[in-house]
Amino acid sequence: MAYRATTSGMALVWALWLAPVAVSAAEAEAPTKTPTEDAARAPAGKLDDVVSERIAVDEQAKASQDRIDQLDDETQRLLAEYRKAVSDAESYSRYADQLEVQVRSQGEEIDAINRQLLEVESTSREIAPLMQKMLDTLDQFVALDVPFLKQERANRVKLLREMMTRADVTFSEKYRRILEAYQVEMEYGRTIEAYEGKLADDRTVQFLRVGRVSLLYQTLDGRETGHWDAGQRTWIVSDQYGHSFKEGIAVAKKIRAPEMLLVPVPAPKDAKS
Repeated sequence: MAYRATTSGMALVWALWLAPVAVSAAEAEAPTKTPTEDAARAPAGKLDDVVSERIAVDEQAKASQDRIDQLDDETQRLLAEYRKAVSDAESYSRYADQLEVQVRSQGEEIDAINRQLLEVESTSREIAPLMQKMLDTLDQFVALDVPFLKQERANRVKLLREMMTRADVTFSEKYRRILEAYQVEMEYGRTIEAYEGKLADDRTVQFLRVGRVSLLYQTLDGRETGHWDAGQRTWIVSDQYGHSFKEGIAVAKKIRAPEMLLVPVPAPKDAKS
């Protein structure tokens, strides 16, 4: 019993003595922070901050560049619109100048037309009697001329007289038609023509007109030939021209080439003083 107590007491003493030793050993084994390690850790933290700041700056720079690009595109678009507006303005200015010249020219033309209208009114008053006199002269000429195509020529003068009373026909058109009738009459003096018609006794005959110098007829059976005597203003039977009449008919119908024809021609008259 005494032995066990002595043993227990010694064990307790050893335990109490070894406890501080164990604590010291544990503290010795545990790692300790040296000043060098603390100094090494401080720059690492600052590097992270610098990197973060650099990334932020790069992102801001990229955003700024994007904005600059957008502004540059907008500037180019506005510049293009400005240049187009300037070009359009110059084009419109030149066009306006041309229109001004045209308007001035049209104004001058309108003034000229107004002056012409006044002159036309005056001319119309003067030319109307002149045209009427021309018609009277033409009518008298046809009545006194060699009686070829008498009905056709008389109808032409009649239509012209009817036209003179129409308000829907301009003075220029009336004047043109009268001149046209004069030209037709002039052409008769330069041509040879054959046609069929009737004499005053209602006999149907064939006529041959040689200009205005001679007008002959021949019956359809060829037995009688005659010519117009301008002096006596009547038809004269002249069978001696029968052969010449047939040759003239062939020439008028273009069956044979023109050649010398023997036809009666009125003798010239002395001019009256």
